[in-house]
Order: sequence, then C-alpha cells, then structure tokens
Amino acid sequence: MALNNILNFLRLEDRLCCGGQPTPPQFEDAARAGIEVVINLALPTSDNALPNEPELVRALGMEHVHIPVVWEAPQPADLEQFMNTMDAHAGKHILVHCAMNYRATAFIGLWRVLGQGWNIEQAFAPQRTLWNLADYPVWEAFVQTMLTNHLRTP
Repeated sequence: MALNNILNFLRLEDRLCCGGQPTPPQFEDAARAGIEVVINLALPTSDNALPNEPELVRALGMEHVHIPVVWEAPQPADLEQFMNTMDAHAGKHILVHCAMNYRATAFIGLWRVLGQGWNIEQAFAPQRTLWNLADYPVWEAFVQTMLTNHLRTP
C-alpha cells in the first residue's frame, strides 16, 4: 500500500493509521485508500509542513482537522480537542499525522487509554516502536500527568 511510504507510517487498526508529514502525492494515496479524515497535530512551521494542506486534503474529498500542538509545550486542551475529534469521527477511516509521528502516537496512546479504556502497555506500544518518551522529558511529563489526572474516563 502506498500509504506505507509516509514517514514513520503505522497502521494501527483497519480504520486508524498515523504517520509523519505526508507529501501531496501521499495525500492522494490516502484518499484512494479510503481515508476520510486527516488530523494534523503539527504546527504550520514544522519541518516539511504544507502551507496548503487543508485545501489539498479537502480537494481530495477528505475532512481536515488541524490541532497545532507545540512540541515543546503540549497542552491538556490540545489533547481534549484531539479526543473529541476522534470520538466525533468514530467509525471513519482516519489518518493522524504530525511532523515525525511522535505527537500523533503519543496522543493516540492517551486517547486509547483515557477514552477507549485500553491498558497503557498496549496503547503505547506503537509509540515505543518509533521513539522513547524518556528522551523527551516534556512529553514524558505530559503523558504521565494526563494519565495520572485521568483527563476523562471512557
């Protein structure tokens, strides 16, 4: 599948995948593969960000949701917006992306635990295949705080 060419691409479930920043041809591949919703967690200034991404994605018939998460300072409100977006699009084919698939795998892990009732080990297994939270203290603290505070329950 051409989606596998997206940087750090992971197919997590039949209807859920994540990756780093797709290129315009990779967005075309996503549309052909049946992706219905693209959730972008990167900043507009992130490496390889596409200034016209929302228009490109919509022109291909997919919905685009942008939740810009500052890498150095992720916020509980960002996670809440992400979780609400995931819940609002339940049952749809979703591609979550950021610059490197780091924000995406962390937010998906948190959503799975806090919103879907997954156990932490399973929910964060995809994240651990790409990066180590301990290497990024801001993210390690953010994830731990969100898990400890139980932002919300399923």
